[in-house]
Amino acid sequence: MTLSLTKQDVEILKLLQQDATTSTATIAEKVNISQSPCWRRINRMEQDGLIRGRVALLDRNALGMDVVVFATINLTSTGRQNLIEFEREIVRHPEVIECYTMTGIWDYMLKIVTRDIRHYEDFARNTLTASESIRELHSHMAVTEIKNSTELPLDSQLQ
Repeated sequence: MTLSLTKQDVEILKLLQQDATTSTATIAEKVNISQSPCWRRINRMEQDGLIRGRVALLDRNALGMDVVVFATINLTSTGRQNLIEFEREIVRHPEVIECYTMTGIWDYMLKIVTRDIRHYEDFARNTLTASESIRELHSHMAVTEIKNSTELPLDSQLQ
């Protein structure tokens, strides 16, 4: 489904990506429209599923979660049932904050966050590799975070 977004819609979404607690009045002022039409635009974008929710972004380092691992996984078998079982299992683990199916040589890539290397080792040994559906697991430890953003590149949405 392709939605047609106006320049004002994109500007509203950019502002909400930066701070979802910004008041409708402030957003309306910044995009140069009155408050009621601004609220209606935001409400429409929520109804259309462009805005899925509003959350607080936590600082993982301040919370003592110092390890980020990108794990690549191959399954023992890629039959439909194995894929379904693996995906059903992986979503239950809070350490896995992102999971993607992949093209190429890996079946899946996971982004895993843990408090320290020992916690990751325990999770990898006793949870991931304990699964009979995983044939191969490769861990790629992140060393320095250069960029970490939740903001989508919305300028490409303007037509």
